[in-house]
Amino acid sequence: MKNLVTIADGRIEYSFYEVKRPAAPTIVMLHEGLGALSLWRDLPRKLSNLINCSVFVYSRHGYGQSDFINSEFDAKYMHKEALYILPQVLNHFDISNPILYGHSDGASIALIHASSADTEIMGLILEAPHVFVEEISLDGLRGAKKAFEEGGLKASLAKHHRNPEMIFRCWNNIWLSPKFLTWNIVSCLSKIQCPALLIQGETDAYGTLSQLDTIEEHVSGSCEKQILPHVGHSPHRENPELVLQSIQQFISKISMHNNVND
Repeated sequence: MKNLVTIADGRIEYSFYEVKRPAAPTIVMLHEGLGALSLWRDLPRKLSNLINCSVFVYSRHGYGQSDFINSEFDAKYMHKEALYILPQVLNHFDISNPILYGHSDGASIALIHASSADTEIMGLILEAPHVFVEEISLDGLRGAKKAFEEGGLKASLAKHHRNPEMIFRCWNNIWLSPKFLTWNIVSCLSKIQCPALLIQGETDAYGTLSQLDTIEEHVSGSCEKQILPHVGHSPHRENPELVLQSIQQFISKISMHNNVND
């Protein structure tokens, strides 16, 4: 069920699949650059049932049915979400030591948040993450702009967003802005000590496997990669069974490790 709560002067829509089990982890799901709560479809419920854990999912401000609090994005929009909005969300719902599951922009937000000195994260599930700008990403964004202006993408987004025109322009304009070319979060990776699962489709049109290699090389915690053949930018939609299996195995390992150390 979708609910609304006010965070930072604007309402966000959310769903919380709570499991009352001692030591059950909470997965917090962070959607992609044009995503929303509804675009996760039934994955949050499936994750909760499969792993017997709580799952929290929300639409960031401006996305889905959540309120806009800014009329445009700047080059620090993911940092603001990671360091200012997400902590308020976690605090409001009394979620501590979560597993952050981020897709694309959401994965970058998860990395930035996990690198913060005053946060504790149990683990990271990063699907199609980006830590620097690549030409393939810009090509994908130009293609998305063309698809939006021709009407097909706009009609698709209108099923999930209250204001598809505004949210698309916010996201697409900043990524294609000259000032965003130098966006890079590699320097924050060494501060990340929690285990991470990296998932990417082999035919992702928005990023190469260099993104995963860079994360693996620089994070301080353990890291494992799952590269999916014949899959593009949204593995959880294109091969949900394999993604769910990978996540279940990953969480089982880190939960066992946490219990041993408790």
